[in-house]
Amino acid sequence: MPTTPRRQGRRPDDGSGRFFGLTALSTLLPGAGLLPTRRRPLGLLLLLGFLLVGALGLFYAWRKGFVLTALNVAVRPGMLVTLLVVTVVGALLWCAGILLTARETAPEGPGRLLRAGFAALCCLLVVAPAATAVRYMTIQHDVINVLTGGADEKEANAWAGKPRVNVLLLGSDAADDRVGVRTDSMMVASIDTRTGDTVLFGLPRNLERVPIPASNPLSAAYPNGYDCGDECLLNGVWTLATNAATEDPALFAGDPSPGLTTTRDVIGAILGLEIDRSLVVNLRGFQALVDAMGGVEVNVKERVCMDCKLRNGRIVFVSREERWIEIGRQRLDGKRALWYARSRAGSDDFSRMRRQRCVTAAILNQANPTELLRNYPDLAAVVKDNVSLDIPQSELPRWAELVGTLQETGSIRSLPITNKVVRVANPDFDKIRDLVQAAIDPQPTPTVTASPTPSTSASEPSDSPSPSTSPSEPTDQVEDIAATC
Repeated sequence: MPTTPRRQGRRPDDGSGRFFGLTALSTLLPGAGLLPTRRRPLGLLLLLGFLLVGALGLFYAWRKGFVLTALNVAVRPGMLVTLLVVTVVGALLWCAGILLTARETAPEGPGRLLRAGFAALCCLLVVAPAATAVRYMTIQHDVINVLTGGADEKEANAWAGKPRVNVLLLGSDAADDRVGVRTDSMMVASIDTRTGDTVLFGLPRNLERVPIPASNPLSAAYPNGYDCGDECLLNGVWTLATNAATEDPALFAGDPSPGLTTTRDVIGAILGLEIDRSLVVNLRGFQALVDAMGGVEVNVKERVCMDCKLRNGRIVFVSREERWIEIGRQRLDGKRALWYARSRAGSDDFSRMRRQRCVTAAILNQANPTELLRNYPDLAAVVKDNVSLDIPQSELPRWAELVGTLQETGSIRSLPITNKVVRVANPDFDKIRDLVQAAIDPQPTPTVTASPTPSTSASEPSDSPSPSTSPSEPTDQVEDIAATC
């Protein structure tokens, strides 16, 4: 008599499913995998602790704004250390929860090596991002201390009663293959401390007869300003002061950077502004910053050559291949942005000044925290050696807030001091100061009501040409940077 074959039953559960499931759960939520085990109280403590810390952090970031919160933490060395410790301790507790879950749920029998590998992989998923965060925080802590010279006395409010702060932005051509420092680009950003509204003032490198204020040690040698013809230009002030300090160390006793001090004093006197802080970036630092941003989008309004120089009135390319930055809106990488901002072959200093303010404004508006964070380790290494900053640590959080306000709601206007504004060989400094004051405190323009004109009969076609769509000649008056660039 034929027998009915026995139906094959489901394989008995050896506990592996429970092990893998709960260990994975503890990887997703710290301690959650311990809740069905005898270690439930410990798992609950871990889970609630992490949820509470996470909720408080998210609430704080939501109230302040996520980008502003990140900036505030990034510029506070003390908070960076605290966050670093919290990250390390949190990662260790999280991994402890994973390993304890694996131990409590591991079944008897074969597969021990597989289970150990799975638990290690789960721990790695926690440790890897934590280690990256610790690395970034350590780098940032080091950068802040290098740039600011370490901790300083904390001021209650550095900008109390100060409606505007004026920052000197210097582009230096200092490099390994160059002797000395020449200020290749010079701008002052005057920023409203409440709204973030900014006015950029660009100064020509070849400005002559620049005043040296009485407070500067060089004023005794140059009572009528730095005046010796076209050999004494604004961009030579840094070298002038550096050489003078070398010849007579007592002249700038205790001053770590006579060149920067004198350049700041002179530019402040030219514009009639008190320069509060300064930022100096050399060629390599500028290029690295733009690359770390993922490039900068610029509306190129004139064709600019790369790897080129002017020789006997003709553009000569250093490399065999002619390379140009063509007209049109485009994203420039670090090298192309540097050439666009610096090239004078085929143009002049004043054209270069207009390009520099456009690139500066683009960097201020387009700095993307995500891109900067992704490339930050490489950027930080360059920043430490190629950027100089004289902002105390205690002021950095306020600056972070101000930059955030500028990017969100602020406006950027610019006034380049070019040959269309003043004669560089014999400048009218009173006129420059009047223009600066009018730019930072514009008076409302009275509204003019047009009187009615007699109506003509049927309108006739006009013989006058329609407005040209070609780029207009720059007027170099104060205007919104978006309209200019």
